[in-house]
Amino acid sequence: MSRIGQNPINIPAGVNIDLKGTLVKVKGQKGSLEYQVHKDMNISEHDGTVLVNRNSDAREQRAIHGTTRQMIHNMVVGVSEGFSKELEIIGVGYQAQVQGTRLRLQLGYSHDIYFDMPEGITVTANRTEVKVEGIDKQLVGAVAAKIRSFRPPEPYKGKGIRYKGEYVRSKQGKTVGAT
Repeated sequence: MSRIGQNPINIPAGVNIDLKGTLVKVKGQKGSLEYQVHKDMNISEHDGTVLVNRNSDAREQRAIHGTTRQMIHNMVVGVSEGFSKELEIIGVGYQAQVQGTRLRLQLGYSHDIYFDMPEGITVTANRTEVKVEGIDKQLVGAVAAKIRSFRPPEPYKGKGIRYKGEYVRSKQGKTVGAT
């Protein structure tokens, strides 16, 4: 039995779950999300909790059991609380600004980088700090990873974009040997 898949999902107040066949719709104060569940998963709602069960112990069903439960749990948390990722920009002259629905990044290149935000994602920037927020955990993580990919942290001086609290192991530079 899947350790994650067998855990019930508690539904907080203000969140509505609509189960129609293999389609799960979750609505809350922050928005609504939909997820198409695999046909071999059985989803039931009892007394403010949602249970995900599988039909058999086939390898494919065991593999998607925990994933299905976690996707539904992330939807419930997303529409009630939301998700956020924080990035920090380190480097002289490196900065970020929000201009409407675009993020403008100055990262030491000969040009500025403009990144258009996808639907459902809000970004706030305070020069050297960027905060990505939204209700879809997968999309928030993907947008944060894309922003980080424009200038990943380098190991010699540590310049670049990194997640808040991320440890970047620094290397020693080249040394000039005495002859």
